[in-house]
Amino acid sequence: MTVRVKICGIRDQMGLDAACAAGADWVGFVFFSRSPRCVTAQVAAPLARAIANDGPGRIGLFVRPTDDEIRAVLDHVPLDGLQIYDDASRAAAIRDRFALPVWLAAGIGSTVDLPASCAVDGLVIESRAPKGSDRPGGNAHAFDWTLTAGWAAPVPWLLAGGLRPDNVRRAIECSGARAVDVSSGVESAPGVKSPELIRQFVQAARA
Repeated sequence: MTVRVKICGIRDQMGLDAACAAGADWVGFVFFSRSPRCVTAQVAAPLARAIANDGPGRIGLFVRPTDDEIRAVLDHVPLDGLQIYDDASRAAAIRDRFALPVWLAAGIGSTVDLPASCAVDGLVIESRAPKGSDRPGGNAHAFDWTLTAGWAAPVPWLLAGGLRPDNVRRAIECSGARAVDVSSGVESAPGVKSPELIRQFVQAARA
């Protein structure tokens, strides 16, 4: 089994080049102003266009976006899919509106939180946001990876939250994930991607 890898929070050419060289399957651009990895459409556009046709897929991350906010990005940035932080019905509406694959982020704390059905193309499974956080998602915190081990996932899914080069292999083995998503775990500082950590992460995920 070849594990697929997404490197999220790409902000510059160095990070993009490192993800492409390492063989990442997807790269993510964050369009959420509260994130230290946020990029504008103007910054993301030349990066997305620089990716070769056989390079990683381009995923745009949005948090409770309006249609106008998504369209403003798509008018400039060629994206292959959207990662959405919102409820399931809104994610499905976005999929219908923009005719792009949509991944819905789902924070979990126990097996009862694991989706039994899904109206979009994929799920990003991570820990719930810490209490008081002004950002959704795992915020670099892992959950109990064994929770997904026996899960009959309704669609393909990615494991996210708290992953690093030194724990990703164990996370895959415990969770049964066939795809992983990393952001802060391959950074030398918030929002600054490390080419060496990206290389190590992809290598470990596929070891």
